Amino acid sequence: MSDTALDITGWTCPAPLRDRPRVVMGHGGGGALSAELVQHLFAPAFGGDVLAQLTDSAAVSLGGVRLAFSTDSYVVRPLFFPGGSIGDLAVNGTVNDLAMSGAEAAYLSCGFILEEGVEMSVVARVAEAMGAAARAAGVEVATGDTKVVEAGHGDGIYLNTAGIGLIPDGVDLRPQRVVPGDVVIVSGEIGLHGVAIMSVREGLEFGVDVQSDCAALGGLVRSMLAVTPELHVLRDPTRGGLAASLNEIAAASGTGVVIHEGRVPVPAAVANACAILGLDPLYVANEGKLVAFVPREHADAVLDAMRAHPLGRHATVIGEAVDAHPGLVVARTALGGSRVVDLPIGEQLPRIC
Repeated sequence: MSDTALDITGWTCPAPLRDRPRVVMGHGGGGALSAELVQHLFAPAFGGDVLAQLTDSAAVSLGGVRLAFSTDSYVVRPLFFPGGSIGDLAVNGTVNDLAMSGAEAAYLSCGFILEEGVEMSVVARVAEAMGAAARAAGVEVATGDTKVVEAGHGDGIYLNTAGIGLIPDGVDLRPQRVVPGDVVIVSGEIGLHGVAIMSVREGLEFGVDVQSDCAALGGLVRSMLAVTPELHVLRDPTRGGLAASLNEIAAASGTGVVIHEGRVPVPAAVANACAILGLDPLYVANEGKLVAFVPREHADAVLDAMRAHPLGRHATVIGEAVDAHPGLVVARTALGGSRVVDLPIGEQLPRIC
């Protein structure tokens, strides 16, 4: 070995340390760093019982009706990708957050943050994609705002959307309702969005064209609630993938979760891409899937309703909530072993939404 001392002052850690004096990319990844930022900085600063629910959309009562209210920001790179664009994501992502509360999305706001110099034709393409996605989802973009930042201080276009919708009577979707014995159902093949973004951003080819699963899930949720309003919780596993959603539900409900890896629907293209890149499909982002915790007595009927809907035809039972190991997610492997599926620290692939 050389006696020359290594200069490590410019090195960075791909999985950032938890105790950081500055913001790192992992704080936006939907994992443990994001949770710590919200729980230890934002929640104490803002206060309030509604925010304390820490759900994708807040359930509030106003004028005698129950509303779901959600907001989200989109910084995906590139702006256009196989199967969608930042415009589709902005509409579908907010509609889906509302749907996870059981709400019928009604109105959206839209904020455009534009970088000086971006082509008007690009802005028009994004706006047109948003309009088409809103019409397909049955919502109206009712208000908005536009800001411009200097060249070099943005990345073309960032978007923010907020949405409101009505929660039907008798619907109460929240992780605290999960009980041991609940059946865990995922609505279809996972990992498509993250791999689609990766393929175009990094110029990778996996032998097949991988399309994002970006879609609005309101119709699928309506089909499920038509079977029974007694669903316990729904989540759309975006940043941090299925693993993050399961961990959040386990922690909030105080139950354990067991999944069977062989039952999780992972398409071959996603499995191959993850094998090449050393990624776990459970942590890869989705933009058109949901995971549901359903009382066992209703699971078969809900599964049938999901499979009858175009966005749920590959719906699969992947596990259950259990008494054991409360707050932890455990995967049963094909070899008969078990492994803990942790909440990710940050994100395997940033800027995917």
